[in-house]
Amino acid sequence: MTRPIGIYVHHQGAGHWQRACLIGGALDRPCTLLGTFAACDRRDAPGPLIHLPDDRIAGFDGHDREADRPTSLHYAPLGHPGIRERMARIAAWIAEADPVLMIVDVSVEVALLCRLLSVPTLVVRLAGTRTDPPHLDAFRSASRLLAPFPADLDTEDMPDWIRARTIYSGFLGAAPAPAPEDGRIVVVFGQGGEGGRLAALSEAARAVPDRAWHVLGPVQDVGGAASRPANLHLHGWVADVGAHLAQASLVVGSGGDGVVAAVVGAGKRFVCLPEPRPYDEQASKAEALARLGAAIVQQGWPEGADWPDLVRRGLALDPARIAGLAEPDALARTAAGIEAMAREIEGRPRPGG
Repeated sequence: MTRPIGIYVHHQGAGHWQRACLIGGALDRPCTLLGTFAACDRRDAPGPLIHLPDDRIAGFDGHDREADRPTSLHYAPLGHPGIRERMARIAAWIAEADPVLMIVDVSVEVALLCRLLSVPTLVVRLAGTRTDPPHLDAFRSASRLLAPFPADLDTEDMPDWIRARTIYSGFLGAAPAPAPEDGRIVVVFGQGGEGGRLAALSEAARAVPDRAWHVLGPVQDVGGAASRPANLHLHGWVADVGAHLAQASLVVGSGGDGVVAAVVGAGKRFVCLPEPRPYDEQASKAEALARLGAAIVQQGWPEGADWPDLVRRGLALDPARIAGLAEPDALARTAAGIEAMAREIEGRPRPGG
């Protein structure tokens, strides 16, 4: 019987879920996703789901608020029943399903748990400065690493041994159907951030009145609709972001994986506004895009008076630069690499019998 692959899916933002669905759907063997899926559209799941209890503490801000913890761990609050049950369910599924491989996207603690359970891992390595002791231990514990971006966007000072262990998937996902650009500016807010604010968006649209502004994703304070300029259009969550991007002359968005992958796939001029993230994940990616001439980068939401110049500079970009980062075969190539890794593992004799 073909042994399955498990994918651990982190619950911050939508990028981990989208990546897991794409990879799982492209594999030629059974695939089970393990994670906290309350905010996900589970109809997209490529296989069975193992729902895990939430591991966040009250007032969660990314930190466990412990004064001391082992140097190999990032997040290990004491006395949390959700974490205890979460790890127990992962271990129980591994014991029952006997997976050939666990893809961990992302968690140092889950990567180390899988290693302790004698399961080979493919650990997802996000952008940013991830050379702290916990990340390095997770990388050492892994059979291989998977970077969900092109090698050209990697951190310049990344150690050679980490690069050598890394499969660079490139940006995954299909390019939208081409459509004529109509001059619009499309602003994209992803699931992992706070969304936009109507007052700030209105100010931007008034500063560049000759362009239609189309906003995708959550917007706060929408009650002030009476003061909204006529060229500002709020769409909320949309099923097909690509259809909106295809018509855009310029895209404004964060440095999150999902947003950047969508813009790269559409080959659009990009003003990147990286949001604060641990390990400078978005800032690092934005800096690499700017270095390649593929985006204009601005820290924080711009003041109204700054928008005309930002739009002018964004429209002056050569869209071929960002389009050149797209790889049409990225998903198929990545899935084939994972399959080859799984077959190689299956071909090894098992220690102890």
